[in-house]
Amino acid sequence: MSAALAVLIGVLLLAALMGVRGIVLARSRGFVPCRLREGVQGWKNGVARYADGELHWIPLLGLRMRPRHAIARRGLRVSPRRPEGELWAVDCGGISLAMSEDALTGFLAWLESAPPSAHLDVA
Repeated sequence: MSAALAVLIGVLLLAALMGVRGIVLARSRGFVPCRLREGVQGWKNGVARYADGELHWIPLLGLRMRPRHAIARRGLRVSPRRPEGELWAVDCGGISLAMSEDALTGFLAWLESAPPSAHLDVA
């Protein structure tokens, strides 16, 4: 009986840590709520932040605080925006990103503000 209780407590503690991590990421300064889709898979909820010429995407569910995807600004081609429910989506390098209109405007401004040596191709 005590082993089952220990496993239950461990599972509840892990779930609580994941929940707190998700709340901290969603409310942290400099992070933008952003969904990501690879290929034909479904959308995954996460947050994005800009760092060192890259867009780092971190999933909301999980324990690691490190980004799962790092999308480099240099040479990035972005499709025209399209509505995706209440969000706006763009395709870039085999990955689709969906975010609010304000966040997408910020993303596109970040792309356009690259130094001239970055050789951007924005479609």
